[in-house]
Amino acid sequence: MSEAQPKDPPRNGEGNHAEHGGGGPRRINPKVLRTPIKQVKRARELRRKMSLPEVLLWQVLRKRPEGLKFRKQFPIGELTVDFACLERRLIIEIDGEGHSFGEQPRRDVARDALLRRGGFRVMRIPAREVLENMDGVLRHIVAVCSDVGPLHHPRLRGDGPPPRSGEELR
Repeated sequence: MSEAQPKDPPRNGEGNHAEHGGGGPRRINPKVLRTPIKQVKRARELRRKMSLPEVLLWQVLRKRPEGLKFRKQFPIGELTVDFACLERRLIIEIDGEGHSFGEQPRRDVARDALLRRGGFRVMRIPAREVLENMDGVLRHIVAVCSDVGPLHHPRLRGDGPPPRSGEELR
């Protein structure tokens, strides 16, 4: 008579991963996704088809001026914005000639209002300005980011709980 002995659970990297909650295909609840997959695919396509002013500005923003991280063609809900600095809740839109005609100005106002309700500040920069005055545009973006301030402030010394045992005081 041999009873089944309880098997020790596998250590990291061992065993049947799918059976023990790791690896294998996972089913993702669609309600968990914040951005619809359709919008994510659209953002990927827009990244491949950026306009010249967007490409030039991205070449500067990707170097993280003043330590700021920007994302290009970033999906936010049902919208895709040209550039976003999530830390400072700033959206940058590059407006070409088409943004001045027809229904586009009204759409831009509605879009900006929606983003502002989401807690973002929206900057609209004419494409011509990016082409003619990149240094000025970059200085303006950094200045606006400085005005907004970070979402999370670094913890100050002495602020917060005491260190756990074994941790050094700095």
